[in-house]
Amino acid sequence: MTKLALITGASSGIGEATARKLASMGYDLILTARRADRLENVAAEIRAVHNVEVQNLIFDVRDEKACEEHLAQISDERPIDVLVNNAGLAAGLEHIDAGSTEDWNAMIDTNIKGLLYVTRIISRRMIKAGRGHIVNLGSIAGTQPYENGAVYCASKHAVHAISQSMRSDLVAHGIKVSEVRPGMVETEFSVVRFHGDAERAKGVYRGVTPLTGSDIAEVIGWIVSQPAHVNIDDVLVTPQQQANAYMTIRK
Repeated sequence: MTKLALITGASSGIGEATARKLASMGYDLILTARRADRLENVAAEIRAVHNVEVQNLIFDVRDEKACEEHLAQISDERPIDVLVNNAGLAAGLEHIDAGSTEDWNAMIDTNIKGLLYVTRIISRRMIKAGRGHIVNLGSIAGTQPYENGAVYCASKHAVHAISQSMRSDLVAHGIKVSEVRPGMVETEFSVVRFHGDAERAKGVYRGVTPLTGSDIAEVIGWIVSQPAHVNIDDVLVTPQQQANAYMTIRK
């Protein structure tokens, strides 16, 4: 039977690239995002190129009730083999005293609570099936906090801890749990962080060849293709020019 993957935040960036990668590996897909038009375009292209089934669910993972209502639309007839918790964002880049509580809430609600809402629902289905694989998108910031990033780094520290605890919670049920922690990736990430300031976002990648969404999708594809007895717990991926969160060589 064709495997089925659910990917959150699939309308752009790493989520979109992962959808395309898993489709190329023969997975049917359930894609979630807030932007209906963008997601439908992605789904239509995937269907045309890879001839797989794609179901779109339009909702915001920050809304617990919406998570419950929309994920309930998924048929019980097929187990979900892979869940990729990709939906996430950074908002703002200021010292703690100048931070926006609106930005803080957006990051905490999306990066932590949204991941938890979706995982609780889908992990129950996986437990019932006796198998499954959950891949959480963390960040280099999840273990290496940096100036101006207190709340974003805290949210990704939470993802790191949740992933490790989740591994222990679900191991007895035959469910794999993996975390991918990218360094500098050029997607819409910085544009969102700087509230639409594209020029400021470009400066983040000045003099650097950053990772792409497709680079991370390749890692996820490799993780989920491992034999049943192999669990890839944690992968940190950075551009060659980025040694860590504090040191990047710009040319």
